[in-house]
Amino acid sequence: MSSATRHRLPLAGILRLGRPSDIWFKPALSVVAAVAPPNLILLGLGRLDLAMYTMAGSLCALYGHNRPYAARARALAWVVLGMVAGVAVALVTASLASDAVILVTVGAVLAAIQKGVCDATRIGPPANVIFTFISSASLFAPQTLGQVPGHLGLALAAGAWSWLVGMAPGLVRPHGPERRATAAALNATAAYADTRGTGAGHAPARAASAAAIHAAWQSLLAVGARPDATRRALERLLVRAEVALAAPADADPARLRGWARELRGLRRTLSLDIPGEHADELLGLATELALPRPSLRHRLAPFAPIAARTAIGCALAGYASLALGVGRPYWALVTAASLYQANVTLTWRRGVQRVVGNVLGVLSFAVLAPLAHLNAVALVLCCVALNFGAEALMGRNYWLGSICVTPMALLITEFARSQDATELMTDRVVDTLVGALVGFVAAVAVTNRRAGDRLEHALTEAERARENAARLLAEAHPEPRALDGARRGLATALVDLRATADAAAGEWWQRALPEDRVVLAEQAGHRTLAATVRRQGLAPRQHDPGTTTEDIRP
Repeated sequence: MSSATRHRLPLAGILRLGRPSDIWFKPALSVVAAVAPPNLILLGLGRLDLAMYTMAGSLCALYGHNRPYAARARALAWVVLGMVAGVAVALVTASLASDAVILVTVGAVLAAIQKGVCDATRIGPPANVIFTFISSASLFAPQTLGQVPGHLGLALAAGAWSWLVGMAPGLVRPHGPERRATAAALNATAAYADTRGTGAGHAPARAASAAAIHAAWQSLLAVGARPDATRRALERLLVRAEVALAAPADADPARLRGWARELRGLRRTLSLDIPGEHADELLGLATELALPRPSLRHRLAPFAPIAARTAIGCALAGYASLALGVGRPYWALVTAASLYQANVTLTWRRGVQRVVGNVLGVLSFAVLAPLAHLNAVALVLCCVALNFGAEALMGRNYWLGSICVTPMALLITEFARSQDATELMTDRVVDTLVGALVGFVAAVAVTNRRAGDRLEHALTEAERARENAARLLAEAHPEPRALDGARRGLATALVDLRATADAAAGEWWQRALPEDRVVLAEQAGHRTLAATVRRQGLAPRQHDPGTTTEDIRP
């Protein structure tokens, strides 16, 4: 039975604080290291008015902290180039057009492109918001064509410095991101093992464990196939996590957590007792590395409705701000761009968090402004401190980090010249309310009927992956590489199915979702996944009341 989509605007838990990220200090310290030197150099040269352009490159240091360093090098390079490209379009437009309507329209189109590309490439937080913040502000910066190359050069130079800042920790802990991802998978699997596979909360714990294991494998795959002792140990630990996921009743949660603690330790090399080091455990990695990656156009297609929402919502928010006579319509545009999440329900939650955080941030600005106005040094130091605070707090909840982001954005506007604090605060509050309201209305009005289609596709892929694994299990002597590849393919399909189902469940104005079919597909898929693990000899066969002949029948 399928149920109709429920239209609810939840308030419970929206402002609840979560646990800080295990590496909250890394982006916080990185942005300080990336922002402070360029700003202090400009301060010494008496050209703090150029800080907006160096900030464009400096804020690139916020990205890629969960990626292995080989993959981070590529990702950060693309982030810098993407940031400079957005600034280039904005500055050229600003130098050629003075009509605010044109500027808002270009800003909305840029925001939609940035949203689509960031979602498709899964660049991760802070995703498109920083790109849109910088490019939108650049649109309203007085500019001539002759100044554009120099300003872009400043952004590129600061971006290069951010690249170095982002890569520097690899000199000390070259496998740090992969180790953290593997530790997260082990801890998530330990939590599932605590339920013994049947206790309270076992279904969400199983989904969380599968997602964490999948993310850890992707982290290792992002590095490539270069073998070393640490990588081999991490691969074997992930196989142990997969074994525990398949047979939670036989897993030892304490041992899984012990391995996770060892990975999070400061030792550069690992000394772990990992049982069952089968030679055929990792055959599927070569298969996955050999698979062709889908094109960017193919990856962008599912996000077209969200990009359309972003373009329409940002444009309407900017136009509304202009109609109200607010002097900085790009703030309303950026507010709207920051709202759009995977579905309408999550967009509503982000909207509430944004409004609360910005209003409290404006009040914080009222307190900080007298200190920041003492001199230029105090202004720069306040901005640096707010950068640190924003990244340190953002992981707890978006509204908490916004309390630091908002006064930082207001102070940045004063790098070029001192401005009336009351006017700044009033404009910011009005633009926040306008952007949040108009942006959410656009999210509701622009339907995403592809969410149901994506769920149907994910269901089909999960069922096909299960049938492929079941067919191999039915063979007397399945080829090890094929069986391992089928196991990883099924695990990936199940993770994608759960993520797609969660996204579709919060979407509005679509046909009823096949919820029962999703549940049955997940249950059957995880039983077949467990059967493949046992068939490979990686897990014991006892204590498995849920697996029958039906679990492996195509």
